[in-house]
Amino acid sequence: MMEKEKFGFTAFAENWNGRLAMLGFVIGVATELVTGKGILAQLGLM
Repeated sequence: MMEKEKFGFTAFAENWNGRLAMLGFVIGVATELVTGKGILAQLGLM
């Protein structure tokens, strides 16, 4: 029996990468709305 690959550029990995990227973007925008500062300002880069 052949096991599915779990590492590399697989559909499974790409789906999770996209989902986590969307989640991170939404959290970043929500944090900006709550604090009134941009992400770079929160990190002390601006």
